[in-house]
Amino acid sequence: MKILVSNDDGYRAEGIRRLRAALATLADVTVVAPDRNKSGASNSLTLDVPLRVFEAEPGVYFVPGTPTDCVHLAISGLFDFEHDMVVSGVNDGPNLGDDVLYSGTVAAAIEGRFLGLPTLAISLCTTGTGGGHFETGAQVGRLLVAQLLQRPLEPSLILNVNVPNVPFAELRGFRASRLGYRHRSEPVMRAQDPRGRPVYWVGPAGPEQEAGPGTDFDTVARGYVSVTPLQVDLTRHAVLPALATWLDGMNA
Repeated sequence: MKILVSNDDGYRAEGIRRLRAALATLADVTVVAPDRNKSGASNSLTLDVPLRVFEAEPGVYFVPGTPTDCVHLAISGLFDFEHDMVVSGVNDGPNLGDDVLYSGTVAAAIEGRFLGLPTLAISLCTTGTGGGHFETGAQVGRLLVAQLLQRPLEPSLILNVNVPNVPFAELRGFRASRLGYRHRSEPVMRAQDPRGRPVYWVGPAGPEQEAGPGTDFDTVARGYVSVTPLQVDLTRHAVLPALATWLDGMNA
């Protein structure tokens, strides 16, 4: 069993180091991760310049690129062996609700799914104030991978896992959850560079909007690990007949 581990916080992040150590008790683990923090990179691929891969230590490689670059390279020819699974994380911060559209952590798992492997993305719901129980996220990842090995799920699923930032013994269990929704993000923040020219920082994510029972927001708030099944197909199938009718007038 060979597991590829990646993230969007960079190969030196505590979360990925903890995850690698935890999964190494189950399988051969190879890390291919960005050389620095690439949070918010989503599913972007680097297509305008060639990519370089560097070995930090045996089994740990870093790429000056995106999380998607890292997984794509690792699965599509970087090594002379095949991986069996992709695990992304442990991310420093939640990936709840709309976050999954921007998350490099989730994108790394999605790329693994694009390339035919079972995948999961693990995020620790830290608050940005420093410190986190990354050992909890790593242990959760190990338990979920062990369960997948014993009882595989439908291969097309991508598991998005959000872990409360508490000691492992304080977790209340695991729950299947749907994605919630956030309010629109806060306005951009305008500042000036040293030459007095305007610069802009993207505003923080909006607060929870739809966070009721059954959502990933609510699950984590109640102290449970949230596990959300994601899919690549974004088509809203229920609306296809109504859309076809709406378009009939254009075809007359």
